[in-house]
Amino acid sequence: MPRYSVAEAARLLDVSDDTMRRWIEAGRISGATDASGRRTVEGRELAQLAESLATAAASTAGASARNRFVGIVTDVRRDTVMAQVQMQCGPHRVVSLMSRDAADELGLEPGVLASAVIKATQVVVELPT
Repeated sequence: MPRYSVAEAARLLDVSDDTMRRWIEAGRISGATDASGRRTVEGRELAQLAESLATAAASTAGASARNRFVGIVTDVRRDTVMAQVQMQCGPHRVVSLMSRDAADELGLEPGVLASAVIKATQVVVELPT
C-alpha cells in the first residue's frame, strides 16, 4: 500500500502541513516514520479521511449526480445565447457552459458561492508521471 509524506497528504486533502501533523498527533489519522525519519500516512487511511472530510454543504438527496464541488465563481463570459462560467473549487478549476438565461437567473458573477454538480458517463483516471 502506498504511503504519503505529511506534505503530500496535506496537499491531497487541501490542508496545511501543520493541520496534517496536528491530525496525526490527535489520532485522527495514524502516522508512521519511514526509513529516512519522515512522517508518513498510509494511502488507504488517507483515502478514508478524504471521504469523511467531503463536504455535505450541497445535499445529494433527490438527485442522481453525486459529484458536487462547492466553490467560488471566478469568471463569467456571456454572449447573446450562451455563458461560460469558471469556478475555483479548492485546487480544482471547473468550467461550465450554459445558457445565458440560466447564468442570469442564478445571478452568477465573480465572487458568488456556488456548487458545481457533475454527472459524467466517462471519467478518465491518470497516474502522475
